[in-house]
Amino acid sequence: MAKQKTAEIYDLQGKSSGKITLPSVFSAPLRPDVIKRAVLAIQSNRIQPQGRDPMAGKRTTAESRGTGFAISRVPRIKGGGGRAAFAPSTVGGRQPHPPRAEKKIVKHIPKKEAHFALISAIAATAQKETVASRGHAIENVLQIPMIVDDAIEGLTRAKEVEEALTNLGVLPDICRVRDSRKIRAGKGKRRGRKMKQAVGPLIVVVENKGLSNAASNIPGVEITTVNNLNTEMLAPGTHPGRLTLWTNGAIERLDKLYSEGENV
Repeated sequence: MAKQKTAEIYDLQGKSSGKITLPSVFSAPLRPDVIKRAVLAIQSNRIQPQGRDPMAGKRTTAESRGTGFAISRVPRIKGGGGRAAFAPSTVGGRQPHPPRAEKKIVKHIPKKEAHFALISAIAATAQKETVASRGHAIENVLQIPMIVDDAIEGLTRAKEVEEALTNLGVLPDICRVRDSRKIRAGKGKRRGRKMKQAVGPLIVVVENKGLSNAASNIPGVEITTVNNLNTEMLAPGTHPGRLTLWTNGAIERLDKLYSEGENV
């Protein structure tokens, strides 16, 4: 591991209020391949199994008439004017290999690999080039990684949160998310997911004291506690380098939780 680095701590007015030593987890190597496996494993747990009735397409009187009638030997419904049924790959037939609910769709990865993926995703939030490559607007962000005073946890109004993010230089990224909103193409707009939008900044706190409710109407902003942090939050869509704001307390908590995993 490389030598530990220090970073500035900024208050809600965007002014430096001290320094903090970054945990060694921020110096972990970037492994996009491991991160992708971990994110896909998390996503696979949300997939709902689906299958077909084993008897679908088989509840019929269809039976082949055999040879000698100058017609194909597919099963045909009795008394139905010769309409074909039951046989797969025929007009009016059943599916040849329908989906089965028993299919294994959950992907499993070793615990140590999942732990290393989380550490690598955390380290990616401290790499300016990686964050910029995701498309985040970081020109005005005061520093990467962004360390904020714990006072941000006590904000209870959206206006206060937006003002604090403006002082920290994160507002351009929120505007980018707001401008990216569009109506989804396809049937998904009728299934509870009408709008699509880009991914915005993530704020990691020690304790959620109402900040998530205050920031719920700010597009793209997501709040999580350091204990509930997972790889998908830090690398949405399997792409590491999400713009992340850490509170002072979250960094200290992070040092206790994940630094021991640097040798995994």
